[in-house]
Amino acid sequence: MKKIFGALIILSLLALLISACAVGSNQATGPNPVHMDDSSFKLLSIDIKKGDKITLINDNAPVHIIANGTWGDNNTPKPGSETGAPKINNLQVDGFGSGSIGPFNTAGTFQIYCTVHPGMKLTVNVK
Repeated sequence: MKKIFGALIILSLLALLISACAVGSNQATGPNPVHMDDSSFKLLSIDIKKGDKITLINDNAPVHIIANGTWGDNNTPKPGSETGAPKINNLQVDGFGSGSIGPFNTAGTFQIYCTVHPGMKLTVNVK
């Protein structure tokens, strides 16, 4: 009986250790991945080909709400959409979730931002 109880404790500790190592690492995949942490994109910009999409991957718990536009001076939100940009209407990317934007069918430079986190912006360069 003691051996079974001891084995259960060891297995429980091992499971706890494995799950602790996985915290903060989202295994989501998709075309042109852009990871996000608590309050920022991990890239300032991404270069993609015309017709491609990007995949936003939330590596942490806070929810991000993504839209067309950027943050201006003094972290003032500047909603807006460049000609040819795919319309992003408050895409919610929950904690440890992911979301897709696109396709980007027009060459150019496009801005997206998180409406919740001041300063959180991404430039998408489409060639």
